[in-house]
Amino acid sequence: MTISLHEASVGVYVPYLRNLSALLDHAEAHARARNVDPDVLLAVRLSPDMYSLRQQVGEANRHVVLSCALLAGCAPPAFAEAEPDIAELKARIAATIDFAQSLPEAAIDAAADKDVVFTFRSGATRPFTRKSLILTFSVPQFFFHVATAYDILRHAGVDLAKKDFLGPPRPPRG
Repeated sequence: MTISLHEASVGVYVPYLRNLSALLDHAEAHARARNVDPDVLLAVRLSPDMYSLRQQVGEANRHVVLSCALLAGCAPPAFAEAEPDIAELKARIAATIDFAQSLPEAAIDAAADKDVVFTFRSGATRPFTRKSLILTFSVPQFFFHVATAYDILRHAGVDLAKKDFLGPPRPPRG
């Protein structure tokens, strides 16, 4: 059995981005039910030196956009540097899904061993093959940020369960 680079990237990212968007729906409902400004939830951190919920969602999107652009050999879309509210975060997730799904599978699957360079916010760079970018860096980074967003919401009292993180069962692709 062979798993394509497209399946290991877009095929993994898209369902979990949808789950992340649904987590934000839970956050919004929680805030509304308790008469709390949703921005309060977006500013919550698990630790003072960790990113806020808003930043965790942003970083999850960023890893998808940058890694998919590197895989497909195209420019990534850019998002405004504003402090997004829940609606804007959900719109960015939707735009990220649209971008990832718009990329041709063949472009992503081609040349898994081709070299790419990931550029960090600081300007530092790190070389990868396309395959190692996905398997050892971007997918793990993505899951770190999605899991941390989930954990922040749980910590803030939002009623969530593991199924909210995992999302609905998905049939095998065939």
